[in-house]
Amino acid sequence: MNTEKLISTAKALVADDKGLLAMDESNPTCNKRFAKLNIPQTVEARRAYRELIVTAPGLGETISGAILFDETIRQQKKDGTPFLKVLVDAEIIPGIKVDTGAKDLAAHPGEKITEGLDGLRDRLIEYFQMGARFAKWRAVITIGDGLPSRSGLEANVHALARYATLCQEAGLVPIVEPEVLMDGDHSFERCLKVTEEVLRNVFIQLNCQRVLLEGMILKPNMVLPGLTCPPHKEVKEVGVGEQQYQVRLKDRQPDESSDVDEVADATVKCLLRTVPAAVPGIAFLSGGQSAELASARLNAMNVRFKSQLPWALAFSFARAIQQPALEIWRGQETNVKAAQQALLHRARCNRAARRGEYTSAMEET
Repeated sequence: MNTEKLISTAKALVADDKGLLAMDESNPTCNKRFAKLNIPQTVEARRAYRELIVTAPGLGETISGAILFDETIRQQKKDGTPFLKVLVDAEIIPGIKVDTGAKDLAAHPGEKITEGLDGLRDRLIEYFQMGARFAKWRAVITIGDGLPSRSGLEANVHALARYATLCQEAGLVPIVEPEVLMDGDHSFERCLKVTEEVLRNVFIQLNCQRVLLEGMILKPNMVLPGLTCPPHKEVKEVGVGEQQYQVRLKDRQPDESSDVDEVADATVKCLLRTVPAAVPGIAFLSGGQSAELASARLNAMNVRFKSQLPWALAFSFARAIQQPALEIWRGQETNVKAAQQALLHRARCNRAARRGEYTSAMEET
């Protein structure tokens, strides 16, 4: 394991107020998004869309790394130039999704386990030889009646830690992604409690598996109420055991912008309790948030806490960067330039959010 190289790559992924572009959608997921916009669900359509993304002029000014899917890392521009070369030439570090998806966890109704450990060592060696320098593995945690279970949580964080160790052995920086899903009617407080428990267990397992914390990136969810959670109006002490703090919740719908500061406060305090200072950066997933809210919430965290934090707060967004561009493109070559501008706009908004300089006025330009 080349410790110095892992550390320098991890630092580079969160340097210069840039972030990660997650373009690692599986083929079925990509096809579903295409189908909603009447875009052909073909290999060529997927290749053309990904070419639109990687060739967006100036993308490297805001994006430090791009997470690719297995099909994508092997694809080329129409003129035969490999996507990997395009990214490297733009000073964007190539990465690769290596899990094979979340499947039903046996004997645990409502819970998933992420698969892909079998044969992972050999796949990581191949990806490194191709030019990838970091990898990603996503575990999904569902909040529900009695969920997550202890066994379900432990199975997922153990798999994350084993993946991370194998990545570092192969010279790849692991992006560790434990996502507490927004699906459901759970409260803000419940998400906070579960997220704290998940992250605490993630780092217990990472240490057990001897993962180099300085050579990894954490990709967590923000602390948010469930998508179908009713309006709140209360003040509660939330947390676990002696580690409690007060969160004020306004009378609001869960996805209204009035909760930006509350989300920022609760998310950062949760991270301070659970994430060691040795980790160089935290790159949030968007998790179904609107593009504007994802930017606003990241901005609030950096405005309020950036100078006090041991790690960088960055972004690793997929739909929150790509969706506006996809809706403009719709599979039409004539729309490529406009779609690229929309993509670059969202990336610039998120770089501004890292600096604590994002405002709603940026959406009107």
